[in-house]
Amino acid sequence: MKKLIPFAFLVLALNCFAADAPRKLAYEQKDAVWVANIDGTGAKKISGGQCPDLSRDGSKLVFNTVQETGQPSHRQIAVADLASGNITIFKDIPSDNCMEAVWSPDGTQILFYYYLNNERQIGVVNADGTGFRSVQKTEPKHVTYWSGTWAADGKSFFCQDMENIYQLDLDAKVLKKWKVEKIVPHGGMSGNVRLDASADGKTLLMDIEMDEKERKGWDGPPAAIWTLDLATEKVARLTPKSLYAWDCHWLDAENILFVSQAAGEDLQSVYRMSLAGNGKDRKLLVKDASLPDAK
Repeated sequence: MKKLIPFAFLVLALNCFAADAPRKLAYEQKDAVWVANIDGTGAKKISGGQCPDLSRDGSKLVFNTVQETGQPSHRQIAVADLASGNITIFKDIPSDNCMEAVWSPDGTQILFYYYLNNERQIGVVNADGTGFRSVQKTEPKHVTYWSGTWAADGKSFFCQDMENIYQLDLDAKVLKKWKVEKIVPHGGMSGNVRLDASADGKTLLMDIEMDEKERKGWDGPPAAIWTLDLATEKVARLTPKSLYAWDCHWLDAENILFVSQAAGEDLQSVYRMSLAGNGKDRKLLVKDASLPDAK
């Protein structure tokens, strides 16, 4: 007579198996999206494209396609199944210029930006490309937002307008708002900064462009990485003035990914470091790369 495995034990075993599954690193390099082992080894080019984002289970990669150099802007949202290699391009979105797609925490939706009538808009679509809707459709006055990233609740997201950081619901209703120069004196934002919310919903990781003395040969404000405690609204700087760092992304609760370019270097590269290391424990993962993501 065969013994039956208790259901609770089976679920626990499956969860342990998932937790032990090899983690993946995604990044952009030379207008292509790549996936590698978490330490940067075993890199594989997935497709031409930009702004890669891995689903929570690491099985799929969403990104935007990119037009050839010299051609008019034409970008579409695409999803690659990493096991089969199949790529699905979303064609039911009313724009031929879509970008910066990110998975919802449960993997059922994708948040992204698109241009319509020369205005930057935020949209949401189901994971299979169906059910598109404009987040800003009912907004009384259009606001241009940047740096969208899901909140841990999967029902709202964070973004910024270069002066303020917002938490918005999926109808663009403002849930919370922080003035950048108030929470980070001498700090600012542009359309190039990145935000990333922690999985526990407590902390926002953010790029900040600092009003500090630039090193020789650097063009633009020095970049630093900060955290914002969403409950207390206290901020903390993670990178010292000597380390120019941006493209921040959570690796886990104690470590982050980021991009940096040291004095005298011609290329930017992807690194990891601990929250408490002040950049001293940073480790190079991929040279000549940007926009890292890990699941």
